[in-house]
Amino acid sequence: MDIHSSFDISAEFHGHTCPGLAIGVRAAVEAQKLLGIDHSADEEIVCVTENDACGVDGIQVLLGCSAGKGNLIFRIRGKQAFSFFNRISGAAVRLVLKPLPKMESREAKQNYILEAPLDEVFEIKKPSYPLPEKARLFSSVDCERCGESTAEPYLRLENGKKVCLDCFTDYFRV
Repeated sequence: MDIHSSFDISAEFHGHTCPGLAIGVRAAVEAQKLLGIDHSADEEIVCVTENDACGVDGIQVLLGCSAGKGNLIFRIRGKQAFSFFNRISGAAVRLVLKPLPKMESREAKQNYILEAPLDEVFEIKKPSYPLPEKARLFSSVDCERCGESTAEPYLRLENGKKVCLDCFTDYFRV
């Protein structure tokens, strides 16, 4: 499938076309080439995204990475950067969007992102962290303040009670 077809399919899921979606589509297509991957049926492919913007939808559609499967991980840094891992081969790549030239229209920018040479659109790096572990299942525990069930790692102990993050009173001195 060519990149414009991939973009069109992603736009159906996303709801509209935009340069942001083009960023994620291009990143996903390049990750497929660089890592020899296709669509992840389970957790074979992992994407760690450093943003929660439009491009993430293209990655979900094209690579099959999703928060629910545990192979789409949000590491919010406000950057148009994506790290991709192939669990089978161990290969990994981080794609960081380069500054784009000024364009007269959104459509021109979108097409530039999809069609320009890879090294003009993304800086290709290695992730600075290892492959994230596979998703784990945790026991749920009822918060002793609000009563809502919470996954065990998201509980805190406060005054001897197990409380959820919403009920926990943060303590900062700095």
